Amino acid sequence: MIEPSAILDASILIVDDQEANVMLLEQMLANGGYTNVTGTTDPFAVCDMHQEHHFDLILLDLQMPGMSGFEVLEALKVIEPDGYVPVLVITAQPNHKLQALQAGAKDFVSKPFELIEVETRIRNMLEVRLLHRQLNRYNQQLEHTVMMRTAELRASETRFQRFAELSTDWYWEQDAEGTLTNWSGPVMDMVGIGSADTSGWDVAEHALLKENIDERKAFLDFVYSRTTPGGAPQFLQVSGEPMFDEASRFVGYRGVGRDVTAMAAMFAKK
Repeated sequence: MIEPSAILDASILIVDDQEANVMLLEQMLANGGYTNVTGTTDPFAVCDMHQEHHFDLILLDLQMPGMSGFEVLEALKVIEPDGYVPVLVITAQPNHKLQALQAGAKDFVSKPFELIEVETRIRNMLEVRLLHRQLNRYNQQLEHTVMMRTAELRASETRFQRFAELSTDWYWEQDAEGTLTNWSGPVMDMVGIGSADTSGWDVAEHALLKENIDERKAFLDFVYSRTTPGGAPQFLQVSGEPMFDEASRFVGYRGVGRDVTAMAAMFAKK
């Protein structure tokens, strides 16, 4: 919603080669409470003025010597940063109206002026223009917020992964179908994900580990054992949790693990 004061404070440029027409529109707008109105009879100055002031609305006469209103419209398209050319054209030629709209004008008024019609079209155009700018600002803020949150999420994920890599021997992520998508360390060998070789593992313990993962259960410091190819006992500790997206849909699993054989041996001696 645009406040009435914002409409009256909007910046307006009047462009007409006839000084009398400029003065008439300036007076009309002043009487209507508009406080930021500029006029010029020089169509060649319009683009420079718009680049400097970024007018919310330009009232543009189409029939001017040297540079027509159509040519001004084309020039404004090049410099308008958001692609929205805020032009209300003024013409005495009925056949120019459609041509002006096709050239990029947003609305038109006819000469001689009907002041009530001009005031209504100006107010309507300004409201649309200010809403357009408001939406652009909101979209920019939203895009910035999304970029910031994405960067924070990536940094958090990176920190988590680095922490996991430093505090464990391996780390893994898998998708909803069980395919490994991200890992460090000998995950296939230690956990068995993606590997059909389970020789040497304690069958019951490994079955329980696989059941936890298949049923999407979270578990902490699960210890299981196996016999290495060299015949030595090995004890492994693993923790894991399911992953869900914003809509609470299961999207995969992740976990960390480490070799605790030395720790198990120390406890066995005590």
